[in-house]
Amino acid sequence: MLVVQIKDGEPIEKALKKFKKKFEKTGVVKELRNRQKFTKPSVVYREGKKKAIYVKKTYYTEEA
Repeated sequence: MLVVQIKDGEPIEKALKKFKKKFEKTGVVKELRNRQKFTKPSVVYREGKKKAIYVKKTYYTEEA
């Protein structure tokens, strides 16, 4: 259960923003989207490998 502490006089928009941030960190929406369709383990592995290659390339191009 998410709890957001608000101070006296704090606008509700700020509290809502804190709540949204905490909710996003839990990963509930991301998990729901992943469960809507089945992806084969080999496809998940392949996508992870592609992402790792991309991140590695961007990391090394920034250093140079």
